Amino acid sequence: MTGRSQASAGDLLELVRSGRATTRGALQQATGLSRATVGQRLDRLFRAGWLREGAGGPVDSPLGGRPSITLEFDDEHAVVLAADLDTRHARAAVLTLTGEILAEHSGTLVIEDGPDAVLGELGRWFAELLEKAGQRTQSVCGIGLAVPGPVDSETGRVVQPPMMPGWDGYDIRGRLARSFTEHTGAGPVPVLVDNDANLMAYGEQRTGHPDCSAFVLVKVSTGIGAGVVVDGSIYRGIDGGAGDIGHIRVGAEALCRCGSYGCLAAVASGGAVARKLAEAGVPAASGSDVRDLLAAGHPEAVGLAREAGRRVGDVLATVVTLLNPGVLMIAGDLAGTAFLTGVRELLYQRALPRSTAHLDVVTSRLGERAGLVGAGALVVEYLYAPERAEERLLAMGV
Repeated sequence: MTGRSQASAGDLLELVRSGRATTRGALQQATGLSRATVGQRLDRLFRAGWLREGAGGPVDSPLGGRPSITLEFDDEHAVVLAADLDTRHARAAVLTLTGEILAEHSGTLVIEDGPDAVLGELGRWFAELLEKAGQRTQSVCGIGLAVPGPVDSETGRVVQPPMMPGWDGYDIRGRLARSFTEHTGAGPVPVLVDNDANLMAYGEQRTGHPDCSAFVLVKVSTGIGAGVVVDGSIYRGIDGGAGDIGHIRVGAEALCRCGSYGCLAAVASGGAVARKLAEAGVPAASGSDVRDLLAAGHPEAVGLAREAGRRVGDVLATVVTLLNPGVLMIAGDLAGTAFLTGVRELLYQRALPRSTAHLDVVTSRLGERAGLVGAGALVVEYLYAPERAEERLLAMGV
């Protein structure tokens, strides 16, 4: 808030959503606004359908009296669509505004087919999911999309993505918005795009580690990427390149998909492990194949996954020393016992003891849904942030 006396309806909504003030009296105290002004601004939020009254709270006065009526964010007035693209597979869902998945679909979607085809197909998936969830197309307030490449958050366009040929600089937001309209007949809705590791980190941090002020997630699948959440916000760097640890040089001679030699992803990703297995005569073409072999306890896959973990752990020692996170989460196709063991071996050996003294090294809690939950949360936080909320209320005429 810019000042206590200037708190808008959007600011009041933020106080309620965050749990910092959930009664009329608490809102008056937090903002310095009069009872009448708080009432007027809450009335706008009620008319928009964004707030509802909950159960009565405790009676604060020793003299007794009526309990205060609590205020709650009404998560039933709209839904969010989200999708998470991998190189050969995608997942999409309809979510409530608080992140509950109402309907979900996963299937083959090859990113090398290009943005027009892939985003066109996503629009069809969304239409079918809305019908499956029993939701009207008009209830959709926004779409979130996770992609396996660096994203300029200002434009929503990917920037020189090694694993997304044909996508560089493409207008993803515009095409996905049009695809949604083409398949549903609904009007345009906001589309937000971010890197998959960023959104996985955002979903996992908000869901399982909300009190962790420095959170790092490393996704190891076909490629390797990291998402960083600091003080509850995604850290992207100046143009979306933060966390791209898969292209740190580690001194090997392997050729990476980015065109350089010696990248971490070229020697320690799921794709790299799959290639080594194939060279040894074990059928494996992707990180998902490696995941299946690890689940079956295949000894060669287990050994290569552990060695890949050691490679990644060596790099993460620097990451941990630089960022000093409270949680380091390993996610993706290789995120099993063997890989995690390798990470811990090198991480604790190379990082300063002070950097790891209060560090929890864990695996994903949300699994394959992490990117969807993060994408949905990104949309909600954008649409209901104080300034944006105020703009939307004015556009609604309330």
